[in-house]
Formats: sequence, C-alpha cells, structure tokens
Amino acid sequence: MKRAVFSFILAAALASVAFAGNYTRYVNPFIGTGAIDGGLSGNNYPGATVPFGMVQLSPDTHEAPDWYNASGYDHNDSRIYGFSHTRLSGTGACDLIDILLMPTVSDLKVSGFSHGDESASPGYYRVKLSDEDIHAELTATTRAGIHRYTYPSGKERNIWLDLDHSANKGSWDRRIINAQIRQTAPNRIEGYRIITGWAKLRKVYFTIEFSEPVASMTLFDGDGREYCSEDATLVNGRSPRALISFGADGKPLVSKVALSGVSIANARENMNAEAPDYDFDRYVNDADRIWDSHLGKIEVKGNPENMTTFYTALYHMMIQPNTFSDINGQYMTPDYSIDTVPDGEIQYTTFSLWDTYRAAHPLYTIIEPERTRDFVNSMLRHYDYYGYLPIWHLWGQDNYCMIGNHAIPVIADALMKNIPGIDMNHAWEAVRNSSTQSHPNSPFSVWERHGYMPENIQTQSVSITLEMAFDDWCASKVAALAGDGKAVEKFGKRARFYRNLHNPSNNFFAPRDDNGNWIEPFDPLKYGANGGQPFTEGNAWQYYWYVPHDIPGLVELTGGSKAFEQKLDTFFTLTDTSGEKNDNISGLIGQYAHGNEPSHHVAYLYNYIGKPEKTRRMVKHIMSTLYNNNYNGYAGNDDCGEMSAWYVFSAMGFYPVNPASGEYSIGIPLFDECIIHLPSGKDFTITARRRNQDCVNVRKMTLDNKEFKSLSLSHADIVKGGTLHFLID
Repeated sequence: MKRAVFSFILAAALASVAFAGNYTRYVNPFIGTGAIDGGLSGNNYPGATVPFGMVQLSPDTHEAPDWYNASGYDHNDSRIYGFSHTRLSGTGACDLIDILLMPTVSDLKVSGFSHGDESASPGYYRVKLSDEDIHAELTATTRAGIHRYTYPSGKERNIWLDLDHSANKGSWDRRIINAQIRQTAPNRIEGYRIITGWAKLRKVYFTIEFSEPVASMTLFDGDGREYCSEDATLVNGRSPRALISFGADGKPLVSKVALSGVSIANARENMNAEAPDYDFDRYVNDADRIWDSHLGKIEVKGNPENMTTFYTALYHMMIQPNTFSDINGQYMTPDYSIDTVPDGEIQYTTFSLWDTYRAAHPLYTIIEPERTRDFVNSMLRHYDYYGYLPIWHLWGQDNYCMIGNHAIPVIADALMKNIPGIDMNHAWEAVRNSSTQSHPNSPFSVWERHGYMPENIQTQSVSITLEMAFDDWCASKVAALAGDGKAVEKFGKRARFYRNLHNPSNNFFAPRDDNGNWIEPFDPLKYGANGGQPFTEGNAWQYYWYVPHDIPGLVELTGGSKAFEQKLDTFFTLTDTSGEKNDNISGLIGQYAHGNEPSHHVAYLYNYIGKPEKTRRMVKHIMSTLYNNNYNGYAGNDDCGEMSAWYVFSAMGFYPVNPASGEYSIGIPLFDECIIHLPSGKDFTITARRRNQDCVNVRKMTLDNKEFKSLSLSHADIVKGGTLHFLID
C-alpha cells in the first residue's frame, strides 16, 4: 500500500515538472556523471539545486569522495552513503561535502541502488535505496535542502545525521576542527561543523526541521561507541553523528536542512524565509519553475538530442558561482568576521577563475548582467579583506589553486561592457594592487626585472608568463577606463612580455633561466602538471596559442599567416606523445585537448588568418564528437561550467577568443534558430538556413538584413538586439 502511495506522489511530482517546464524537460542531470573505461567525463552530479544556490543536495556514492569523484557521485558506483548538502560541480579536486543525512530502518550507513530506480530533473532527484526498500527524494531552495523519505510499511523510520562524513581526509590536510549536534526543539536539530581542507577553515552552520517530533536519538562521536545516555540531546566533538528515530507509523518523513556560513541563527532565518512548511511537491515545482525561467533566457530550436546537450550545458554553468550570503545579507569574510552586503546584492563564492573567465563569465555578461555585477563586487569585497583579488574562491576563502590572476579579466570584461553597479575606483584599485603586489605564483618584481618568469625562480614559468601577459593587457584596459595613462603604458608593456619566451630556433614558447639562457633539453610534447615543469596541465603545443590579446602578434612571431595555418594544421593532427600525459589531458584531436581549458579557443584561430571554413569544420567536429547525452557526456572535467559554456557559445555560433575584449569570433550555429532573450527585453536571434546538417560552408551572413562580412561579432551588436542570419550550404 505504501509503495502505491509513493508511486502516486512521485508520478504527480514528475507530471507537474513535465507540465510546468518548457526547457527543464531537455535537461539530463546525469550527463557528465561518470566515465566509460576510465578517463574524465565531467565530474558532475545529478542531485537537486537551484540556479547559483548555496545548497547542492545530492547522493554521495563514495564514503570519502576524492579527486576522481570530486562531486561526490560517480555513475559507475552502485552504493550510496547518504545525501550531503554542498559539493563542487565538475572540478578536478574535491571539497565541501557537508552535513550528510542517510535514511535507514535499522542502523545501516550505506545501501545499494540501481540506475533503473533513479531519476533526476532540475531541482529534483529520487532513488530507491534497495537494501532496505527506502525511497528517497530530494529538492532544494537557494539555502535549504528538502528530503522526503518513504519507508516500508511497519518499519522503523530512522535517519543518520553524520558530521564526520566529508571529502577524503587524506587530501589537502583535511580534518574536522570541531562540530556540534544539538536538539533544540521536539522536531529540530541544529549545529555546526568547522573543517579545513582545500578551502581553509570553513564554518558550516545548519538547522534541520522534521515533519514529526523526534521519538529518540542516539549520539556518537569518534570511535563508534554510543556517546551518552539515550536522553542526551547534545554532542560536541570532531566526528559527531546521530541516529534519529521517528517510530514506525509508515508516513513519509520530510526533513528540511538550511545552511549558513555565519551562524545557526542565520541558518534558522534562511529556513523560515525559504522553506517554512513541509510541502515537498511545492518545493519541487518552485525549483522547476525557477530553472525554467533561467534556462529560457536562451531559446533554441532544433534536433532534440542537441537541445538536451545544450540545455544541460546551460544548466551546468548556472549551478555556480554559489550564493554565500544569508537571507539577511550577512556573510563570513576571509578574515572570519561578519559583514553585510548592500541591499539588493548577494555575496557569491566558488569562482574557479582559471577555468570560468574564458567563456562562462563572458556568457554571464549577456544573460546575467545583474548577477555579473554581484560576482565582481563579491571579488572586490574579497580584495578588501584579503589584499588581492581571488584566484580560486571557495566557501569565502581562497584555496589559491592554479595560476594567473584571472579575476582581472572578469572585472575588465564587466567594466568594458558597462555593467552597471560596479565602482570604477574600487575596481581599479583592486586590479592595480593585485597586479603589482607579489603573491604566490605572482612574483611581480621578478616579472618586471626579467620580462618573463625564469623557470629556476618560478616554476610553471611559461604558462604563467603567457597568462600574466594577458592579465596585464586586461589591467591596461581598466587603467584606460580609470584615466591612468602611466599605468596604461606600464601594463601595456608587460602585456608584450610573452614575446620574451618565444624561441625562434624551435618556434615555441620555451623556458629560460634568470640569465636569459634557454633551458635544455626542450620537448614540446612533454606535459607539465601543477608545478615542477614549465607548463601547467599541458605542453608547449597546447600553450603555444595562448596570446588571446595579440593574435596578430602571434601570427607574426610564427612566421606569417601561411606558417600559422600550417602550425595549426599540425596541432590538430599530430598524435605523437612524449612520456605520460597529465591527468587533465583528454578529448584529444591531435595535440588539441578539449578536456582542458588552455585549448578551448584554438579552433577559432583559423578565423584570424582568413580561413573560417577550417574554424567551422573543427568547431562542428568538436561539438558532435566530444559531447553527448550519456553519463560520460564531457571530454574532461566540466570545471564549474566552463566545458559547458564552450558548448553553449559554440552552439549559438560564436565564441570569446579574447574573453575580455567584448568581441566574439564567429563559428557556425548548431541550431536553425537561437533566441537570446536579453534582460533589457530585447532579443538577439541567430538563424541558419542550410541544405543539411552536415554543411559547414557559410555562403552569406546578414545582420539585421544587411550583409555581414566580418568574422567577429561585438557585444554591442548582441545587446542592442537584432538578427544574425547564416546561409549555409
């Protein structure tokens, strides 16, 4: 009987989701959740969240998730250890994984499951835990996760609350500093966890409310033994857990979990504002409606499989950055004090900037300009406390992963596109100081003394030189907006430092020492990782093209257009290897590695030498072969939506080769019609008439019915609205 009730409730929920959503029906949250025969596939998760939410509620299929299951979930697994409320989407390293709940009719802490008894849609996830025949459903608001558990008739309804569960404690010196579980009302459990790991010393506060009073609770800490007597309501420690019981009357049990980085009181306030009742189906419908409104900002029409890939990619890039401020505007600052954002703003975190500055942030400027304002102001507030702009911002802290200073291009792009609500003086101060005050991987005195990074002083020297040269170009543009002529000259000069590592004897960017000597032996096929080699997660072939701010200069260094074309052709066809590839290298087409970000713009470089047909052919090949609708749907880690953003841009027909220029290099649209519904109320429409889907020859383009011969589309062209039409044969 209870199964029938559950089936009816589930069918009603899914039917309402399908009815309400015109775009959510195309999203498959399982894309990118598991690899076939090893390799990388996305590192995404299928659980419940809302756009840019604080909470990402999803199953953990590992007891201690780590590098190769960084989201906590792997489609190849067959066991679930519970449902935790925070995680990263698509990253190459694991963190968060906070506040785990696990239903049981006994005291089991893990259960088998089958993908045949699992489904998901934006804002909703459900699975049957097969070991004890428990049906679990999940949904979310911005700051709360809501669970509904349906137990077998006549069985005890128990829930584990586990504050010891986390990402692997063997990584990043991860350990729990302190934690607490406290019953504060008949149906309420509250507490906190202070944990360090990839993000240092995170404070996570929570409040949980159940649809029924707690019947009994047994508390544990550390060694697995019962902590204290059965009437205990409080445990403090480094690994507290609670087995919470609600009796066996057979009704579904709803649990609401609200989070805060500030305090338990704020978590309770978040709960009261966003999840005041236990109407699970309403929360499902609300989440679906919110997702539908966000996904509908870009409307595409075409092949349903391509639409699924497109809308899932758009979904993945809207999972983060994550809300970090509470409903009252408070947030934890980098120095662990409490600050409040201005009215109408949100503090964000999870800025995987080495990845997302390339395409995700430029796309946000088109469809989420007000949120872009908040992203930039969040970075500026981080600067105020930290002393320089964030590198990799996680739960309000900087884990300082990767190289470059790539908050700078995000800020420059927003300012040059006239995104309102950003203080120019504040932004210029942050950009200037973050470009002159040395910090890890950015020794600016060395940079200015040598005009490059010497490998014997600064490892990853070639990659850092190339990336910092671009950041300096961005800094020069902000300086120009601020009216600082001397800084324009200073940073403009530094933007050309990339030329100092071009070795004419082998036509590659190569490492030098602090005396100016080329470091030998040099192998352009040899990969670096994240230290100890001149290149970061790539080789000399993949980094050769990283001069997005001066492609004509790169063409000239290469020997002219013909030599540049030949080198590009070799890049896409050379399959030779030298030693082991870096773990992040995947999605290979010759030396092109679509599975990692340094290669992402390269297919568009043919445009700059008058060979757009080669760009179109290669972009179409990447879209059709390196993305799919299976759980192994990505050619590499999605990296907080960056892999997805490449697809969204390319499927629309253009891409930001220089992500801070306000210019987009034109490729070939995937869909017959794409409408960008701009926040201003205007539309920018891309249409294509083609003989068949295999055609890549663009015979003619028109912009607002006038012939358009440029291979570059400006941001101004887009935001004023209009129609770009392709005639393809």
